[in-house]
Order: sequence, then C-alpha cells, then structure tokens
Amino acid sequence: MKKAFKSSLLLLVFFTVKSFAQESIIPEIKYADLAKYISLAKLNQPKRKILTEKAASSKTAIPMATLSYLDLLNGSYIYRPDNKVSINPINPYSVNGFQLGINLNLGAFLQKPFMIKKAKYDYKVAQLEQQDYDATLVTEVKAKYYDYIQSIAQLKIATQAAQDNKGVAENQRYKFEKSEITLDTYNQSRTLLTESSTQRITAEVTFLKAKDQLEELIGVKLTDVK
Repeated sequence: MKKAFKSSLLLLVFFTVKSFAQESIIPEIKYADLAKYISLAKLNQPKRKILTEKAASSKTAIPMATLSYLDLLNGSYIYRPDNKVSINPINPYSVNGFQLGINLNLGAFLQKPFMIKKAKYDYKVAQLEQQDYDATLVTEVKAKYYDYIQSIAQLKIATQAAQDNKGVAENQRYKFEKSEITLDTYNQSRTLLTESSTQRITAEVTFLKAKDQLEELIGVKLTDVK
C-alpha cells in the first residue's frame, strides 16, 4: 500500500514538474500592451508632468532673456517752450524745443549674452532631466509588467498543483476509510494538500501585489486600458 501511495505521489510530482517545465512567460508577453502601459505612465506620473513643465518654462526663458535687451535702454525727453530764453543761467546747456536722452546700463549690457546662454543651458538641462527620467520610467514599467506576467504564471501553476493534490488527498481519504492505506500515508497526502494550498494563497497575494504596483505606476486600472 505504501508503495502504491509513493508511486502515486511520484507520478503527481512528475506531472507537476513536467507542467512547470512547460510553462514559459515569454509567449505571454504582449508588447502592444507594454507600449500602452509605458505611454500611460509617461502621461500620468506626477514627476514626469513636473519635468515637462520645467522644460517648457526653461524654453520660454530663452526669448524672454533675448527680448530683455530693451530693458537696458532708458529714454527721456525735456521740452522748453520757444518763448523761453535759449540760455538758462542755471543750466546753460538747455535749449528751446525738445531734448531727447538715452541711457544705457553698460554692466547689464555686458552680462546679457551670458544670461541668454545660461537660459539655453537651463533648457538643455531640463530636457536631459526629462529624458533621463523617461528612460528610468520605461525600465520600471517593463520590470513591473514582467513581474505581473510572472505572477500570473506562478498562480496558474500553484492553482493546478493545489487542485491535483486535492484530488490525491480525496483519493487517499477514500482508501483510508476502506482501510487500504495506513493513517501515516493518509496524513502525508493531507500535508501535501496543505502545503500546496498555502503556496496557492502566497501566489495569489503575489499576483495582487504585482497588479497593484503596475496599476499605480501607469495611473489607471488594468481593466480600463483599451
């Protein structure tokens, strides 16, 4: 009886291992879905939005710095009616009519080219920061997606193993009730059932965590992705 039970257990293990060996997540990878998840992550991640706005702000600063050349010039004028004497004893340089004056801030004028160059550098840095974050985000989305696909495969295996062990345990219980096997043999089948059931629960939790992490990263529920 023990030999028969051991044979059945070995057969079950053989089929379980064989089933596991045949499983591969590579055919389950859907790159069209992965591309959608990457696009959604770029669209919904708050930090990515911040970097996008930062780059746009830095770009706007370039023409603003260029146009600010006009800020360096200050114009003024003085008007003296024609009925006034041409020579003013207080200000002998005053003459009748309009007098125009233009002032230039030389120090600010010399700094202006460097300020424009700095604005361009700031924009370039903002672009590079966004590109760097995008590359990191793409890698993270891929990793979370692969973890999610892996968790699905592991859950399938654990569920199948639990179902198989349940069938063996029920069969051994039937034989035990007919006194065809010993209590120790029956308990071994129950132990295998408990272990496989625990593994299935663990696989379920792993699946739920992987799903939640992927959804958090892309910003929407997987069921809402079209």
